[in-house]
Amino acid sequence: MRNFAAILEREVKSYFLSPLAYVVIFFFLAVSGIFFYLILSNFVEMSLRATMQAQMYRMMPPKLNVNMMAIRPMLHNMALFALFFLPLVTMKLYAEEKKTGTIELLMTSPVTDSQVMLGKYTAALVLYTVMLALTFVYMIFLFIYGKPELGPILSGYLGLFLLGGAYLAFGLFFSSLTENQIIAAASTFAFILLFWAIGWVSGFVSASVGRVLEYFSLIEHFDDFAKGVIDTKHIVFYLSFIFMGLFLTYISIQSARWRGAK
Repeated sequence: MRNFAAILEREVKSYFLSPLAYVVIFFFLAVSGIFFYLILSNFVEMSLRATMQAQMYRMMPPKLNVNMMAIRPMLHNMALFALFFLPLVTMKLYAEEKKTGTIELLMTSPVTDSQVMLGKYTAALVLYTVMLALTFVYMIFLFIYGKPELGPILSGYLGLFLLGGAYLAFGLFFSSLTENQIIAAASTFAFILLFWAIGWVSGFVSASVGRVLEYFSLIEHFDDFAKGVIDTKHIVFYLSFIFMGLFLTYISIQSARWRGAK
């Protein structure tokens, strides 16, 4: 446990002592903020239009659901933004170690490969959690000026956390395969995009194949979280995806160690 904590501290410091963390957080917040403003502005405009029409015809104004019409699209947009930004978070975890030669020091130090891997993964997860926590400020504005339901917001953030965890697990894996950070980031992005798009082609194949493709789609499992529904099958899917990414990373590290020992 002490070795894991040491690796975790080392990796977290490497993030926040370099511009990478601040650049990723800034642009993630900026892009999320822009879309939050656009979505909320559209919702307010629709509300005003509906109220004016109701007054014109002397009717009760319709009740517009802010969770469904503003928060849910915002959560989906954040899931998409994470697709672009999280590969930048994981690209350096192993690739930089290989390029600078410090990977050899890690392999010969009194820490296990699993401790190093989990320390690096948890550090990336800490940075992602900070990113998500800062975006919650946008949701606070909704509570100040409106009455959204808290449950769907919290379940949506749980879904974002699990979805991002899946991104990071395979980002770690691709970083372990190369010493080039750009290749690691591009490979992670392409892989995640594949598991985004795999559900989109389900309508062009047979029903049975389509159901299989939808099951393996990362975003299909997120939709219920955004609606406020926490289903264990979605949690199991994301945890299995994370486990597979970490398992492949461990195999990659062991393979590199075996090749180096030859």
